[in-house]
Amino acid sequence: MSRSSAPMIDALERETMARVTRRLLPMLMLCYFIAYLDRVNIGFAGLTMNRDLGFSAAVFGFGGGIFFIGYFIFEVPSNVILEKVGARTWIARILVTWGIISGLTALVAGPYSFFTIRFFLGLAEAGFFPGIILYLTWWFPSRYRSRITAMFMAAIPISNIIGSVVSGAILNLHGWLGLAGWQWLFILEAAPAVVLGVVFFLYMTDRPEHAQWLPPAQRRWLIERLAAERATREAIRHYSLAEALRDRRVLLLSLVYFGGAYAGYGLVLFQPQIVRKLAEGYGTIGLINAIPYVFGVCAMILWGRHSDRTGERAVHTAIGYSVGAAGLIACGLATDPVMTMAMLVVAAMGQSSTGPCFWSLPTAMLSGTAAAGGIALINAVGNLGGFFGPYVFGLVRDATGNFTLGLIAIAIGPVVSAVVVLLLGHDRRLEHIPIQRSATL
Repeated sequence: MSRSSAPMIDALERETMARVTRRLLPMLMLCYFIAYLDRVNIGFAGLTMNRDLGFSAAVFGFGGGIFFIGYFIFEVPSNVILEKVGARTWIARILVTWGIISGLTALVAGPYSFFTIRFFLGLAEAGFFPGIILYLTWWFPSRYRSRITAMFMAAIPISNIIGSVVSGAILNLHGWLGLAGWQWLFILEAAPAVVLGVVFFLYMTDRPEHAQWLPPAQRRWLIERLAAERATREAIRHYSLAEALRDRRVLLLSLVYFGGAYAGYGLVLFQPQIVRKLAEGYGTIGLINAIPYVFGVCAMILWGRHSDRTGERAVHTAIGYSVGAAGLIACGLATDPVMTMAMLVVAAMGQSSTGPCFWSLPTAMLSGTAAAGGIALINAVGNLGGFFGPYVFGLVRDATGNFTLGLIAIAIGPVVSAVVVLLLGHDRRLEHIPIQRSATL
């Protein structure tokens, strides 16, 4: 290719990726915002629901975490179905069913109904997050993945920021129309998922080949670029679905993700109760609970961009997990309220910054049905940490009467994750693809 044609190629790339980002990312972020809100609003509901229903910390932690057992069971089948029928139809189905079930949580009357509804919520939502990660590989070349995944996953801390404030306000509806505040919390925060399911089906596009909203030259460039990357991966090694599911690297990445989820969900479900010791009133608790996630969203985006600029993933992931673990341990040992909040901020920054770098590791080695199954397996096994983390935290909280040892106990997870991901290293197979200079989004 001549030197004079390079600027034209760069302009085409830049305009194509900017158009794709503007079209897809806002809807994906909004859907994940609602998904995460419906998954973790149980943490705020616990401020009053535990008292109303007589739940111990262990019962609450078990019920909060059993979501991930249902999630684990249906995760891989769901993502394989998505790869076959298309993201537009399958993700719309996921949104509608989890919205309905999340709203039904308002009918919980005791431990067993609580466990049951949370289990079925996990079944309903299974496949959403790995489905979106797979969907991003259909649209974004590898060098964009960390920053795009960071922007998408920014919906997690944003959900915690806005959800903390909104959930605190909704709890103040206690007694309206004869319902408790925690019941209104589940009803009002579930409805948007059903609406978004319909919008997603009508608005989104499955693959670049179907993108009539892209000019022909941009559509052709994107299809060819993604095909070149896929051919490069498969020339080095083409994984079948079965090979991906038993590959050593995939299994170890599942362990890495398990450690992060073990700590992340253990903290997020109990953090409102920790913050409750620092503030009075549900509205104030919501505002203070949001503070760590403001810093978390900034860390996620900046760290993801830095990872893309350097092309390094494993060390970036390990640093994030290490910072998160240090924040949890320091928070458990802190006695001053200001220091407690500062360490919650550190923990949130570390935990939030890991996701974009981590998910660039499996997507660099897998494609097609193997990517659908492998990504889903990593997410499914990893998210079992979301069951064990809250349950262990609750058991330790009941046994000790405070949060100190619970925070230290869940910090073990990200320490293991950091060590394992460093031992794995970074799969650099895409570095040899003959492409032009990176465009800036």
